[in-house]
Amino acid sequence: MHSVMRGAGVGWVHRAAVAALVGLWCLAPVSGATDFTKYHTYDELTAALKAAVSARPDLARMTAIGKTSQGRSLWAIEIANPAGVPIGERPGLLIAANFEGSHLIGSELALYVVEYLLNAYATDAAIKQRLDNHVFYIVPRVNPDGAERMFAPVKTGSRLNATPVDWDNDGRLDEDPPEDLNKDGSITVMRVKDPKGPYMIDPADPRLMKRADPARGEAGGYAIYWEGLDKDNDGFIAEDGPGGVDVNRNFMHQYPYFQADAGRHMASEAETRAMLDYVLAHRNIAAMLTFGESDNLIVAPSRRGDVGPASPVGLLEFADRSLTDSRRAGTLQDGGAMFGGRGGGGVTITSAEIEALMMAAGRGGAAATPTTAGRGGGGRAASTTVGTGDIEYFLTVSEQYRQMTGLRAAPPVRTPAGAFFEYGYYQFGVPSFSTPGWAMQPRAAAATPPPKTGDAGDTRGGPFVPQVIIQRGGAAGEQGGGRGGVVLPGAATGRAGMPQMGGAEAAGPAYSDLRVLRWMDAEKINGFVAWTPFKHPTLGDVEIGGFRPYLLSNPPADRIAELGAGHAKFAVYLPTLFAKVKIAKAEVTAHGAGIYRIRAQVVNTGYLPTALAQGALARAVKPTLVQLGVDAKDIIAGNEKTNFITALAGSGGLQSYEWIVKGKPGSTVTLKVVSQKSGADSATLKLQ
Repeated sequence: MHSVMRGAGVGWVHRAAVAALVGLWCLAPVSGATDFTKYHTYDELTAALKAAVSARPDLARMTAIGKTSQGRSLWAIEIANPAGVPIGERPGLLIAANFEGSHLIGSELALYVVEYLLNAYATDAAIKQRLDNHVFYIVPRVNPDGAERMFAPVKTGSRLNATPVDWDNDGRLDEDPPEDLNKDGSITVMRVKDPKGPYMIDPADPRLMKRADPARGEAGGYAIYWEGLDKDNDGFIAEDGPGGVDVNRNFMHQYPYFQADAGRHMASEAETRAMLDYVLAHRNIAAMLTFGESDNLIVAPSRRGDVGPASPVGLLEFADRSLTDSRRAGTLQDGGAMFGGRGGGGVTITSAEIEALMMAAGRGGAAATPTTAGRGGGGRAASTTVGTGDIEYFLTVSEQYRQMTGLRAAPPVRTPAGAFFEYGYYQFGVPSFSTPGWAMQPRAAAATPPPKTGDAGDTRGGPFVPQVIIQRGGAAGEQGGGRGGVVLPGAATGRAGMPQMGGAEAAGPAYSDLRVLRWMDAEKINGFVAWTPFKHPTLGDVEIGGFRPYLLSNPPADRIAELGAGHAKFAVYLPTLFAKVKIAKAEVTAHGAGIYRIRAQVVNTGYLPTALAQGALARAVKPTLVQLGVDAKDIIAGNEKTNFITALAGSGGLQSYEWIVKGKPGSTVTLKVVSQKSGADSATLKLQ
């Protein structure tokens, strides 16, 4: 008998391994020459990436994967030791950032990860192991045109790219942009007294506004608009500014049809197509991490698989609502629903077509719920929640994320719709995570790692932090309920220990205005423009004020290095979870007359399965191949020559095989296992 043994120690204990790794990472952060006390323009970012790659050409290469409408390149950095297994056959981690133009902290975190990996390769055994056996794909700035607006003389806070969009359907582009009327370099909002206005000054803080609730005896009296003029004399103020499309609402999963900022159609944008082409050319990507304005890490998905509800900023949403009717201009109606074209002239769409489109986008369907509403009278509704078989992995990763970064109170985030990270899970089929990358919590709170256990009554495994109460409840509103809310020390709390946020939080959506303002006050951040009188040419007496652009999406620049260190460690941690297929046992028994019995076991020594339940459901991940290198006609009994495993469980999941073959004594047979996202292994067996 001749045998080959592989994969010793298959009963790998994940949590113990993580604890050991965390212990190794209690080191000073490693960074390069980049100044991480500032946000970087496109040219500065490009120069920093080129410098990092040129310093380690043995480990990194930089390529342009697409160009924006303004001609800026989308840079992708590939980091791996090229020796050994070909890079394209190794499990990879994709990190992508700055889909929203306003979210520059994502680019800085991605840049930090690039430098961290390259500069620490020679001195950090954990990083060396990752780069010798895995590959990191990093796209630091997916929306460079939008990001560049942060450095303009007048700051808008726009998420959009530079694609011209006819927001008011009048056949003209960008003819009525916001205006910096008070010349402070920021586009904020205007409030004006109006007997028909639905808004009132918030009694919790007179700097804020809230929608009046007549059921509570409240009366409005104010209207809210974006800072600007009615330059095209259509009755709307600042309704058609420069750009654009929100790239992180332009991907296929839950694409928000007929919303202007989502583009003319899904994947309409050069940035979107560049990312899709890049991902589809790298099928070895085993997990994705995006830095953006949606979150499933600071607040993990619920046990039902839902992401946490959004936390909109009321002042901004109220100003947006002043433009609602302008978006309906030039549209046709069907059954009361109105859908506008782009560039003048609407489109007629029937109710049946609306239903079909929403079904195709995954609206209203539970994960993997069979339905007869699909095309052709059959099919399955698109999944919209993390599958039951996958949720535990997301909870585990979220817990580790909070431990490593110390983040527990997200800034304002939104419900994903057409977001890249959801495409990564629901359609590409891999674990896909998103985080804003920073928190609106006292700086001291991040210094103390949160406990692993969840707070009372919370089913999401989130930590209880004495200084910061995490808000996961809240009534669903027009654009989602509250989440990630914080109460600073000394703040009052309401029912069930939840934050008592005043009028803006009490009715309707749980807006995050008050918690944002309290955080800014506590951190001494000059993030709110005080209301000041202004004589408007058409509205008369108004007041201009509100949140300064970009401070709702980005932390102070002096936090970048600290945040970068935590996220770099998290990025190094993620590949430790990847599935890893091995031939654990292979043996040959001779039965005489050239007949042999071959027994083998294939094992997954990694934590994750070779394919998530969603990856298998979507058929996005190739089954793992197990193949015996003999002619099929020489197999007398047992398994087929070529076999496939849809998903092999992690943490020691085994699959056994047996063949009765005929062969020439002394000859050799090769057994191989190949997994698209979990590596490969082989064993050579001698027939004797």
